[in-house]
Amino acid sequence: MTSRAADPAPATSAPPTGRPAPPVRRITGAVWAALGIVYVVWGSTYLGIAVVVETMPPFLSAGVRFVVAGLLLAALLVWRKGPGVLKVTRAQLASAAVVGLLLLLGGNGLVVLAETSVPSGLTALLIAVVPAWVVLLRTAFGERPGPGAYSGVLLGLAGLAVLTLPGLSGDVRIGGVLTVVVATVLWSAGTFSSSRMPMPANPFTASVYEMIAGGLGCLLLGLVRGEQRGLDVSDFSARSWTALAYLVVFGSLLAFTAYAWLLQTAPLSLVATYAYVNPVVAVVLGALILDEALTWPIALGGAVVVAGVWLIVSTERRN
Repeated sequence: MTSRAADPAPATSAPPTGRPAPPVRRITGAVWAALGIVYVVWGSTYLGIAVVVETMPPFLSAGVRFVVAGLLLAALLVWRKGPGVLKVTRAQLASAAVVGLLLLLGGNGLVVLAETSVPSGLTALLIAVVPAWVVLLRTAFGERPGPGAYSGVLLGLAGLAVLTLPGLSGDVRIGGVLTVVVATVLWSAGTFSSSRMPMPANPFTASVYEMIAGGLGCLLLGLVRGEQRGLDVSDFSARSWTALAYLVVFGSLLAFTAYAWLLQTAPLSLVATYAYVNPVVAVVLGALILDEALTWPIALGGAVVVAGVWLIVSTERRN
């Protein structure tokens, strides 16, 4: 969970009379390459977060990650396009800041906090339910995604219930699990809001302001929580520093920009498939590298969640 998620279930109604139909988005080799980056790199960020919080405070480390990544992306944009690329209206800046806070402080920040007590693979499986929340948000605002999408929601929530029931997921604190669930709701709210607010036209410019706003929010919350008290940078392990650098460069810059580009060039239903590929990558890496246990309830609940997400996405693709 490292950037603005696409609405995995876009509206299927015809465009209003008098408005041009949206352009057809072709699936090219570049699209598949970018999608592969999102699949693998984002799936590996759960492992990276787990390694970072072994010795680093959760919100302060997340804040540093997003602020640094945002500034690096801004510098890259200015170098390629000139300073004017960062020019936005006040409304666009405010919208990007709100979305950034929802996604990166509320969504990703809580995930980082949760991974201090929840295995990375289980976290990824819990987050896979995001498309179900988005469908419910769309319904609350008057859209009708269709029976297939609602069936996917029911499956996803059933899997979520299995994953969150006390005792079924092993020696995992229920507080950490519920923190991830709250993070998915906030991430979904940011996803939903990003398509309905006056965002910057350039997706990379929007990403800059989202990352900086979300990162500053994480830093502020970390200070409020007192994470700086007794903090000794020398206690941070080389392993955690390496993981943090990986999250900045690959998780935030590479995958984030690939994802932002996909949102503008590829069918949203195809982009949304990351939601059921990332958990598989995360579970495999967590088991192989961190020796995280894969119990039958986690496997069953995760399979049900992924099946629900697949049903939501495939239903929308057919529409």
